[in-house]
Amino acid sequence: MNIKKGVEKVTKNKTLQEFKEFISRGNILDMAVGVVMGTAFKEIINSVVDIFMGLIGLVIGTNFENLSFTIRNATINYGAFIQNVIDFLVIAVCLFLVIKIMAAFHRKKEEEVKEEIAAEPEKSDEVKLLEEIRDLMKK
Repeated sequence: MNIKKGVEKVTKNKTLQEFKEFISRGNILDMAVGVVMGTAFKEIINSVVDIFMGLIGLVIGTNFENLSFTIRNATINYGAFIQNVIDFLVIAVCLFLVIKIMAAFHRKKEEEVKEEIAAEPEKSDEVKLLEEIRDLMKK
């Protein structure tokens, strides 16, 4: 019995250690931040969708969710479908714009890094003096 308990304790400690390593990985933390940011971004997008739907409702003169027709005893709410399609399109456009802006930002950063790498560093006074001495000795 004592050996079995010892094995269980070692297994639990190993599992706990593996879990600690798993949870402390950078990509897990990045994913958690992404989920939180995505949730916050969802609220912003929903506000934009509400603005667009209000404007479209003003132009059309009705709310899409109210559009429906009845066949015998069945009511078909096609307005909700139209509302969801427009919501999807507005969300897709907003995401496209955010991704495009982020890509441009990353491209600009990459170009700056490439320029820094490509730029020849300024030579110190000692190096310049040594090069002059070298050139004089060649003559």
